[in-house]
Amino acid sequence: MTNVIPFSNETQNSKFRLLFVALIGAFALLLQTITADARGAPESFADLAEAVSPAVVNITTTTIVEASADNSPLVPEGSPFEDFFREFSDRGGQGGNRAPRRSQALGSGFVISEDGYIVTNNHVIEGADEIEIEFFEGFTLPATLVGTDPKTDIAVLKVESDKPLVFVAFGDSDVARMGDWVMAMGNPLGQGFSISAGIVSQRGRALQGAYDDYIQTDAAINRGNSGGPLFNMDGEVIGVNTAILSPNGGSIGIGFSMASNVVTRVTDQLIEFGETRRGWLGVKIQNVSDDVAEAMGLDSASGALITDVPEGPSKEAGIEAGDVIVSFDGKDVEDANALVRTVGEAEVGKAVRVVVFRDGKTKTLMVTLGRREEAEKVAFPTSEEDAPAVVEDTELFGLTVAPLTDETREQLGVAAGTNGLAVMAVDETSEAYTKGLRAGDVIVEAGQEPVASPADLSARAEQAREAGRKTVLLLVRRAGEPRFVALSVDE
Repeated sequence: MTNVIPFSNETQNSKFRLLFVALIGAFALLLQTITADARGAPESFADLAEAVSPAVVNITTTTIVEASADNSPLVPEGSPFEDFFREFSDRGGQGGNRAPRRSQALGSGFVISEDGYIVTNNHVIEGADEIEIEFFEGFTLPATLVGTDPKTDIAVLKVESDKPLVFVAFGDSDVARMGDWVMAMGNPLGQGFSISAGIVSQRGRALQGAYDDYIQTDAAINRGNSGGPLFNMDGEVIGVNTAILSPNGGSIGIGFSMASNVVTRVTDQLIEFGETRRGWLGVKIQNVSDDVAEAMGLDSASGALITDVPEGPSKEAGIEAGDVIVSFDGKDVEDANALVRTVGEAEVGKAVRVVVFRDGKTKTLMVTLGRREEAEKVAFPTSEEDAPAVVEDTELFGLTVAPLTDETREQLGVAAGTNGLAVMAVDETSEAYTKGLRAGDVIVEAGQEPVASPADLSARAEQAREAGRKTVLLLVRRAGEPRFVALSVDE
């Protein structure tokens, strides 16, 4: 018979204490590991700063301001010294024919190759007659301009050095996460080399350009930091410090750095060609709003809605106004801005698959991309003539419309032979007015079918009602520029 000997209370308590201590230790170790992973920052930035500093540069630009024959005084109008300076000017003094003067500005940049290529902002060197680079070690070199891209505010410079230069590499900005630590370095307010640290506040910020992809950071960025690098904790450049949001011109913790994955493509092209070479699809587009999606039968308000197709790659491929691009070269299209960036990053001359939504179903077309820089030289014809005089008209959707005539076509800058409805007046209490329609607009399509008379417009609205739709989609042109507007057909 086997005897079972129970643990005494003391033995049990001892076991429990050991188990509790072990659990607490394991938990503390796990918490320490999680905290370290989440923090992702060293105890000090000193080692990182020491490693990358030799590749960061201060940039001084000099612009020669031409002589001025302006004889106006150098003091504000009404100043008690105005008469004195005018008399001085009349005697041929400095205020008369001023000599050319040298204007200087400061910025930052960083070396990306041992043979002396340097990246900075376009606005740092724009219009400069001389560019001087000051290195962290204390020596200076003159720089020449390789190329610029105003659309992303990036410029590439070149210096000649007797010895290989220390340089830094670009990192992958797409893997940067909100909350990751970053370090900015540059020449803020002309104070010389300095660093600031912060986190990635947000990604994918767009300020005003079609190719904007900014990293927002709270690392202090001030005037003079422009063109400097934003480093991750591996010492890789994931952004080029470009702009700040501030009411007073100083840092308030909202800075923007152009993402490295945009910058690398631009710098590679500037170094190779001296200019950018972006893909061009050859369409005019707008975002798909909820009411436009409903009017077209789309499942969601995504994609890029084509408003016009001029002569070019898309027209040759069979893409039409009213199509919605939902996929480009195997990538889903979120909105119009995303399409512009994706196309711009594509190789000129590449044949790509473009999936469009048309008449309730998708269609795949092959488009051979052109070059945007060449296409931009050809402008769409526009006209800013006043709205035409009122002719026979009809009121629909709060719009007073009339068929186009030769006279109104000429007044509105519409091509001869174009059919449509001229908007003569808009009820300011109507949905149409709220959505931006104005006198002088021309409605050329409704429900993705041409309209030549008010009866056509009324019929398209009725067809939308019968199909169970809440809105009808109008294609409207203003001074030659097209856009789609969805108006409610509810009675």
